[in-house]
Amino acid sequence: MDIRLLRIDDRLIHGQVATTWARATGISRIIVVSDQVASNPLQKLLLKQAAPPEIKAHVISVKKLIEIKDHPLMKDVKVLLLFTNPTDVMTIYKQGVAFDTVNIGGMKFTEGKQMVTHFVSVDQQDIEAFQYLDEQGIELEIRKVPSDRKQMVMDVLKKGNFL
Repeated sequence: MDIRLLRIDDRLIHGQVATTWARATGISRIIVVSDQVASNPLQKLLLKQAAPPEIKAHVISVKKLIEIKDHPLMKDVKVLLLFTNPTDVMTIYKQGVAFDTVNIGGMKFTEGKQMVTHFVSVDQQDIEAFQYLDEQGIELEIRKVPSDRKQMVMDVLKKGNFL
């Protein structure tokens, strides 16, 4: 699997992903990785329909991604992996899915979370997952679209006294 972009964005497939990021990365497949979404047939159907017609879209569980990561049929497939949270990203890393950068596009504010930017909110579990990934040498950058200036998530967390 040729991971062209690994993105955390709880909106999943939407305009920015379906157009700007897909074009910028040259992908042929979007894979949404979420246990919750994978178990919801209606949400799966809607997400698949949101992808551009020339790009295949799939919704799978975290376990399924780990199972298929080295499958011969995935060998040269250029993919964009979409996640809703950093904990799932940490899980796949620990299970041998190789990547060196995570793009954070949006993590909405919900009860128990604190805003660190106007479109990224975190709780303690998110912070711990980001810390783990940072310790592994993974670049953790915040950008909505490719033309935005990168903000490093660890710098944002330090500046906001979240660490």
